[in-house]
Amino acid sequence: MNKAGKLVLQREGNREFDAHLAQPDAANAPSIIIFTEMFGLSRHNFKMADHYAERGFNALVPNLFWRSQFPGELGFEGPDRDAAWARLAAFDVEAAGRDIVTAVKWLRGQPSANEKVFALGFCAGGRMAFVAAARADVDAAVSFYGIGIAKHADEFAAVHCPVHLHYGLKDPHIPQSEVDAVTQLAQRRPSIEIFLYPDAGHSFFNPIRPGYHAASAKIAGQRLDALIDRVCPLAASAR
Repeated sequence: MNKAGKLVLQREGNREFDAHLAQPDAANAPSIIIFTEMFGLSRHNFKMADHYAERGFNALVPNLFWRSQFPGELGFEGPDRDAAWARLAAFDVEAAGRDIVTAVKWLRGQPSANEKVFALGFCAGGRMAFVAAARADVDAAVSFYGIGIAKHADEFAAVHCPVHLHYGLKDPHIPQSEVDAVTQLAQRRPSIEIFLYPDAGHSFFNPIRPGYHAASAKIAGQRLDALIDRVCPLAASAR
């Protein structure tokens, strides 16, 4: 890995659209844009970006909460958890969609990057990964337990790249009705695949959360890696 750290993608008044970027040593590398859970940018997200940079990818974690009253990281429990839910309820999805387009264009313009951009998101960020597929012309997107994707019913027709949607069927935050609605919407979209995990709940892919489910995470990780390798292969010099 070449370098990692904070950067600013855009400024509006005294607010900054900040992000964490981790870059590989090799040039002409594909990129991964990682959308966080509702708790915002965290060390866990940065470690994930660093992991992908070590594998040979440009990895960007944008702070899509930068317009919020409190744009920083929030804790998993207690008052912070309540604040995270409140921030998510007030979240401006339309503005975030424009921010995603900005971030994807920025990635593609970097000297170390090629044109390939893969979107990966979790929880609230899982919804944003779907938005990236519909609006930002990414090459593929993977959503883990994305909350609220059914609200984008009119955008399924705009998705042409490969998209994987992963749901745990014991997820208390995503009812079966949401999963059923998304499944129905995806039926006529051959590029969209849905994967269901009967024994998994919310955050089943996150090893630092109590909902982590190792068996389901292993299968989902294999599917994720297979799609990355197919859509955004590394150049020979980066392997």
